[in-house]
Amino acid sequence: MDREAFTADGCSVEVYRLLPPAGEPEIVHTAIPEGAEVLELGSGSGRVTHALLDLGHPVVAVDDSPEMLAHVRGATVCSKIEDLRLGRVFDAVLLGSHLVNTAADADREAFLVTAREHVAPGGRVLVEWHPPEWFGSVRDGQGGRLGEVDVRLDDIVREGDLLSAVVRYSAGDRWWTQAFTCRRLDLPALNAALSGAGLAFERWCAADRTWFSAVRA
Repeated sequence: MDREAFTADGCSVEVYRLLPPAGEPEIVHTAIPEGAEVLELGSGSGRVTHALLDLGHPVVAVDDSPEMLAHVRGATVCSKIEDLRLGRVFDAVLLGSHLVNTAADADREAFLVTAREHVAPGGRVLVEWHPPEWFGSVRDGQGGRLGEVDVRLDDIVREGDLLSAVVRYSAGDRWWTQAFTCRRLDLPALNAALSGAGLAFERWCAADRTWFSAVRA
């Protein structure tokens, strides 16, 4: 049997192939014009990419894992987000997967600067984040089922604005784990991060405030 592929940050390529979208494509589709071209930063194996293509949006998918991109249908670019310089702009730039909550401030700034450099005047940056209240409410054992995959959080540790945990995935007799650390951002901190990258908050794009749009400042 071939050795299972993992990304540099510990993501299993196989589990991401199994995970279906969980409403993200519809949120993005509603927030941007029909047929708007999308630059997706951190696309993984195309979980959201393919649904956006089916909704009529040309997508350029960016990821730093060639193993992930091998499963993406359509245009792809293998690059770290912070290193991306395509020399062109898009109607919409997508920064999902709670990447804005990265623990390192320098990484957050680099991600948002990349988004700013690739969004067209009048376009939108669509960002998924963990709202501040999530950090206080999330508990060990919390999770659910996505498609054929059971997902749960365990081993939660809070230290100041940082939260560390382990995501446990299982499907049939297979299982995977992935550890992560994320940073709580309140609204002033979020607005400061956006402003530092030349962006400005526009509006919430989901009723639970897990997605918002930003525009060029």
